[in-house]
Amino acid sequence: MSVSSSPEQETDPRQQRLYWRVANPGLTLSAIFLLLVAIATFWPQVLTAANPIAADPLQAQLPPSTQHWFGTDHLGRDVFSRVVYGARYSILIGVSAVAIAAIVGTFLGLLSGLARGPVDEAISRFLDVISSFPDLLLALVLISFTGPGTINLIFALGLASVPRFARVVRAQTFVIAKSGYVEQARTFGLRRSVLVARHILPHALAQVPILATIGLGTTIIQAAGLSFLGMGPQPPAPEWGAMLAEARNYLRVAWWIGVWPGLAITLTVISISVLGRRWQLAFEGRRPS
Repeated sequence: MSVSSSPEQETDPRQQRLYWRVANPGLTLSAIFLLLVAIATFWPQVLTAANPIAADPLQAQLPPSTQHWFGTDHLGRDVFSRVVYGARYSILIGVSAVAIAAIVGTFLGLLSGLARGPVDEAISRFLDVISSFPDLLLALVLISFTGPGTINLIFALGLASVPRFARVVRAQTFVIAKSGYVEQARTFGLRRSVLVARHILPHALAQVPILATIGLGTTIIQAAGLSFLGMGPQPPAPEWGAMLAEARNYLRVAWWIGVWPGLAITLTVISISVLGRRWQLAFEGRRPS
């Protein structure tokens, strides 16, 4: 006897997508906020017409108002425009550092997984040495040798995050190289370069975009922390971490100078983490709880 499914048991993909959009407003809000951050990064003039580095001592430490939405800082600069233009520094530093880590880590992981033997051993020991230091501490040590600045900050954060990508790609390469379809392709006489490019590389790289998205939030926090210590973009650049460093001496008399860039960092990292985790669940075929 066949049992007919009830209407509640029938699943419509369009209804499921609508359900997850309604039941998870955090995902929608995160996407909207990141859209605003993207606009601030590439087209900040769309959100504000004020000059982020123009100082006016007569307008110093004004509280939030209709004229200055986020108030002004100790030099009379518009805090809202500085937060908007600061997205360009913070986001591009984070994205560039993650891109360097993903490229170098993918190359080392793929080389280690394919070469085996002494090459694999040498790369693994190198990754072990880098992994023995916390990312932020290693980046701080590297910057102490190269000096402060945006470019040095990007490369320091990128190199510190290389093991995270290299280990994942190496493990995936090991698994895929021993899979049945790769062994079958070898028996057909497929050249090694074609085998790697067509069968191994696409599968080994499958998790790299997800890992990069999740790691982007951490990198933005690390960049802001190093900029707070004076290791990143130098004043008067409106970078979020540098803005926090400038505001720490004025929190009791002008709280808005430090609250808004701190809130921008927090909301950006949370939004990126939400989308990254959802992407990871979708990749693993799991439904969000």
